[in-house]
Amino acid sequence: MNLYHLYGLIFFFINLNVFGQNSISQEDKIYNAVDVFAAHPSAKALQNLKNTEADFWKNPKPKTKDELLAIVVLNCNKAYYENQFGQTENAISSYEKAWQIYQKHKLSNYDIIEFCLKPLGNLYTVLGDYDSAENTIKQYFFIVNTAKNYPEGQKQKFAAILNLSNVYQGSGKISLAIELLENTLKTEQLSNSQKGILLNNLGNNYLLSSTGNLIRPEIHQNATKAFELAVKYLKDEKNQTETVSNSYQNLAVLNRQRENFETANSYLKKSEELLLKTKTQQPRKLAKLYYEKALLLFDERKFDESSKQISVVFKILLPNYNSKNILPEQSQLYTETVLVDALDLQAEILKIKQPKKALKAFDLSFYIEDLLMNSLIYENSKILMQLRSRNRTEKCILIYNELFKKEGKTHYLEEAFELAERTKSGILQRYRSNIKSASAEEKQLLHELQNLNNAILKEQQKGDSADISKINQFIKKENELMISLKKIQLKNLDYLPEKSDLKALFSKLEDDKAMMVYYFMGFDNQYYFTLQNNTIQLNLLNTTHVSIPKIVQFVDYFNSPDAITNDIAGYQKCGKDVFNILKLPNNSVYQNLIIVPDGILNFLPFEALITQESKTTNFAKMHYLLNDFKIAYNLSANIYLSSKPVSRLEKTVLGVFPVFEGTPFELSYSKKELEAIRSNFNGKYLENSDASYQNFKNNAAAYSILHLSTHASSGDIETPASIKFYDQEILYSELYNLHINPDLVVLSACETGIGKLYKAEGAMSVARGFQFAGAQNLLFSLWKVNDYTTSVFMTDFYKNIKNNGSFFEANTKAKLDYLNDKAISNVKKSPYYWSSFVYYGSISSEEKSGNYIYYAISFLILIGLFLGFNPYRKWKIFTKFSKKRNTKK
Repeated sequence: MNLYHLYGLIFFFINLNVFGQNSISQEDKIYNAVDVFAAHPSAKALQNLKNTEADFWKNPKPKTKDELLAIVVLNCNKAYYENQFGQTENAISSYEKAWQIYQKHKLSNYDIIEFCLKPLGNLYTVLGDYDSAENTIKQYFFIVNTAKNYPEGQKQKFAAILNLSNVYQGSGKISLAIELLENTLKTEQLSNSQKGILLNNLGNNYLLSSTGNLIRPEIHQNATKAFELAVKYLKDEKNQTETVSNSYQNLAVLNRQRENFETANSYLKKSEELLLKTKTQQPRKLAKLYYEKALLLFDERKFDESSKQISVVFKILLPNYNSKNILPEQSQLYTETVLVDALDLQAEILKIKQPKKALKAFDLSFYIEDLLMNSLIYENSKILMQLRSRNRTEKCILIYNELFKKEGKTHYLEEAFELAERTKSGILQRYRSNIKSASAEEKQLLHELQNLNNAILKEQQKGDSADISKINQFIKKENELMISLKKIQLKNLDYLPEKSDLKALFSKLEDDKAMMVYYFMGFDNQYYFTLQNNTIQLNLLNTTHVSIPKIVQFVDYFNSPDAITNDIAGYQKCGKDVFNILKLPNNSVYQNLIIVPDGILNFLPFEALITQESKTTNFAKMHYLLNDFKIAYNLSANIYLSSKPVSRLEKTVLGVFPVFEGTPFELSYSKKELEAIRSNFNGKYLENSDASYQNFKNNAAAYSILHLSTHASSGDIETPASIKFYDQEILYSELYNLHINPDLVVLSACETGIGKLYKAEGAMSVARGFQFAGAQNLLFSLWKVNDYTTSVFMTDFYKNIKNNGSFFEANTKAKLDYLNDKAISNVKKSPYYWSSFVYYGSISSEEKSGNYIYYAISFLILIGLFLGFNPYRKWKIFTKFSKKRNTKK
């Protein structure tokens, strides 16, 4: 299909002006160049269009709207053919440029939806940029719904629904996609073509709602019916050959998963026959067909034949590919997800006999995903991209482990650890690293983009009363900022994940007198690395079907205060089982333990695990891991390595205590917590109405410890985690723009470490918000906390800090002090009350040797002590009460 539209034809034959002169207007030149290219399109000829555009911008004369519209048309045509020639990222850039010019100059008389926004949204989806895709689709859906007499409005509405379902499908929101498609099929007046296209998409979502051969019979039946109906509606429709071909491919997948290989093969033959008949065969769609053929042969265990089909995929997508090498060269690769799939399948074949070559194939897939990550701006899309590599990482770790067992070479374990580290809070790590070197312009754009994203979320949370027009304005502005930010960030295309410096890691562990237990929770296998005494070990945990349910059972004990006290024996048994499953040490040279959790382990209080069962019902006398180790958690090895050492200088506190007196949210014991901290630490304490978000932001940078005693919520699938100030509730992502660097953040509130969980990246929690903002050492909670017991724990915690204890030691000692406190009843000594707060961060103290300023300050303090001045205020005795914290939200 040629995108060269009717408006350009008006100018095609006008090469001379009416007086016969040779001068041609800029507008005419552009349209002529587009027409010449469209007559004989090729990848090489694209350069002529680029030259024409470059000449236009070099001309210093003011640009007319007609000339600018011609440039929009040029970029839309260029983008269309760039996509045809496999230059996906170039196509996206061209469409983005066309859309920017069209919006900025308020142009008209061009179907910008059909020729720009629709294909742009589709390309975002193909590359996994789901946030940009969703924003683009919603923009043109809004244009169609609000514009009067929009040409082909119903057609564009249908396209928006279809493409939005593709976005939901790609981003894992399968139930949303199915709901959208089923409702549209029931309620809208649709043509046969439209019904067939939607049914094909619906069947694909049914297919994805189950995994592999485990697809349930009713789901299998629904998918089959949808695909067969799609073929029925489309087979006699013009210009739908490609969709029918896709339906046959989907039927082949359905039968391959049920091991009906002969039937699957017959459907693939039908699909190939139809696809080869289409006038314009996109390389990507053709490559996808041969990838499906390779998958079928692989499942039939015909590995050599499967490998040949993969070579066909490479030949289609990589013009210079040499099939003799099996694998393509890295320099030939580009951002294409079908290439990733083909390389992964080739690796599966190679690992049977050539495991080292399989690792090279997987490494090429990682390389392409790094390129794809470069093109993403939104956090959610980056997280989803990172999740794609988890299964591959798991397979690589298994190969490295087998090679180590066979050859005994430690570097295999180091490579496995490096791969695991790639996906451990990678988005957070890269943000922290990039923000340090970002320009003022880039920081400002990031700030504005985040604010707009939060504004959209808050408006959407209003449900039926949300202002759609306002949301669209936010999305429109967000899209403009995204494109501007992408231009800046794409100048540095050499994206590489941060590598682990194992030598430095071992050195830090030695200095901290600590060992590290590092988990990787895969789909089929769970692994753990142990790092201590300059050695690294890799082992497998128990099988998934045994370990995960038991871990979930243990975490469930902390859902309510009574769950443990009503089943003390069951808790002890489960706690010991999980201790054994997680292969935690029960003896070590060092008593400092660094834990890097993963997956469900992010919600598990390791200190409360049982190392030895007993018949006692006295919680203080049980054998907890807390008794054996002082524990600190970290999101990754690199974050531990770079975490801010705890300063030995005087600490000052910014306290936030909304209290909410006289409201259903009142936290009566929060006042006691406030007085206990204020009596020992200088600082600023924001109480009641002074505890506003603006006051917190204005003062946060000036204090070494930030303490927030308030309410928080973990949210749910639809609602983000949030924390409550006196005047407003703040989403976790609103904290990203704080840009703070305190010694410690204490989140004395419910569920501040809980949120929507992503493997590798962790929980989208309030704590994450502060980590993005720059906080490196945090104390936060894993479930709803009790008002009274929290105030007792925090009193002891700060008393230990006052006595020059490190933060992580203060956390451990406060818990032990709590268990040994005779004034607290046995019921209140349940692990539910004392193990909620976990410490993430450094366990090192900041060294000041060689720092003359430090010695000068120390000397002055000594003089003060000698003269009888006490630089610290006396600790006030804190009276304990028995009233519970109000955990209402």
